[in-house]
Amino acid sequence: MVQVFIQPSYGTPEARRYGAATLDRPVPFRDAPAQARTRLEELHPDGRARFWGATEKHDKRMATVRTGDVVLLTGGKHVRAAAEVGHSFRDPAFARRLWRPDPGKCVWSNVYSLRRYRVVDVPYEAIWALPGFTTGDNFMGLRFLDAEKSAAVLALLG
Repeated sequence: MVQVFIQPSYGTPEARRYGAATLDRPVPFRDAPAQARTRLEELHPDGRARFWGATEKHDKRMATVRTGDVVLLTGGKHVRAAAEVGHSFRDPAFARRLWRPDPGKCVWSNVYSLRRYRVVDVPYEAIWALPGFTTGDNFMGLRFLDAEKSAAVLALLG
């Protein structure tokens, strides 16, 4: 079954800056590590992809992410975009090149490309109304959904 996860992406100025760099438009990945680049080229033959990431505290869970899983990118109490994961890999140096974090800021070690990226505007209230969700939950931090919630969200998104 497809794994669905929710990840804040548009809620802070820093996240919006990162999003402008790698979500708003596909970017070249020619400087990705060789093993990752080979897989990225298979999934994104034009040599460009959208990317997002997660910090090292999520390494164990991010190791379960596979091609075809679905991520909901959130901010401002809305799901702002939905996408299918292309390739997920761990490379802090590549993440630094993608997002150029300010000195001393947390660097993402987990990076994943996105396919079938689409902008959506789904208020949290629509998610809260689905089975298993809690009204008032602001989906703080990276969250992986169970099978029931995943199916409900995928049905909502069509």
